[in-house]
Amino acid sequence: MEPITSTANPSWRLCVAPMMACTDRHCRVLHRIAAPRARLYTEMIPAAAVRHGDWQRLLRFSSAEHPLAVQFGGNDPADLAHAAGLAERLGFDEVNLNVGCPSPKVREGAFGACLMRTPERVSEATRATQEACSLPVTVKCRIGVDEHDDYGFLRDFVGRVAGAGVSTFIVHARIAVLKGLSPAQNREIPPLKFHRVQRLARDFPDLRIVVNGGISEVGQALECLAWADGVMVGRAAYNRPEWLAALHARLTGGTALGAAAIVDAYVPYVESALADGARLHDLTRHMMGLGSGRPGARRFRRALSTFARRPDARVGDLLEAFEQVAPNLTLRAA
Repeated sequence: MEPITSTANPSWRLCVAPMMACTDRHCRVLHRIAAPRARLYTEMIPAAAVRHGDWQRLLRFSSAEHPLAVQFGGNDPADLAHAAGLAERLGFDEVNLNVGCPSPKVREGAFGACLMRTPERVSEATRATQEACSLPVTVKCRIGVDEHDDYGFLRDFVGRVAGAGVSTFIVHARIAVLKGLSPAQNREIPPLKFHRVQRLARDFPDLRIVVNGGISEVGQALECLAWADGVMVGRAAYNRPEWLAALHARLTGGTALGAAAIVDAYVPYVESALADGARLHDLTRHMMGLGSGRPGARRFRRALSTFARRPDARVGDLLEAFEQVAPNLTLRAA
């Protein structure tokens, strides 16, 4: 199996999905520790907000996060081009266009999954984005939307957008149901149809096809990588950082970091972020899954929830909480 390359030549073999209210800059540092060579993605950022709002806050990240892609949502080519230019200037490694989000708020803004119905609009937007920057411009989409639940619709959408110069597609192997299902239900209820994405990879051998959706076991990821150019993992990586580390180790031939090693490496960042004005809760809420399945994991989560919201909470409280999971381990950070 082709290994993941170094961060100097980042690949798409292992990607961590953009997840709203999850993959903020603190979360991405934690994921970078667990998976040093994975490609990380920001939460979806509205391109209009970048153009008209506090873009420095919206696009903030640390150098430790590379390789890092920024995901924009929007349908206005000018807004997306402006945002892409800033992304390149700030040092992102990729610009990704969200054409898969099913949330009602996104739909009201006429972007996300509903854009799959208008491939000409997506083509126009990606063409403008590519003209505004030299970064790879990629598209994340679903296999269909609402009544458009057939392979021909997906094939035609990808073919049209590829004609505008996009060579990498990240495909969530479920359709998006925009009426009647919530965003959370859209991650669970529409059936996974990996065979449709596999057919897409076969029909477009010159494109890079990364598969996403419901990948929660190492063996499942390896099966997908037998035909896909990469896998994108989401909730499993967020809820089980040690699983992300195990998958990364399997794909790189390295050694997986355990919970203690991940905490050990994260604590210096926590200290630095607190000194920079961050709240401890914003840093620790992404750690709830550490130690999952071990005795004491529930007590660890309860302890995190209890102390992290206190205004006087400090790193020492975090280390004491972790002792609920690993009472006999000594952390260097301690």
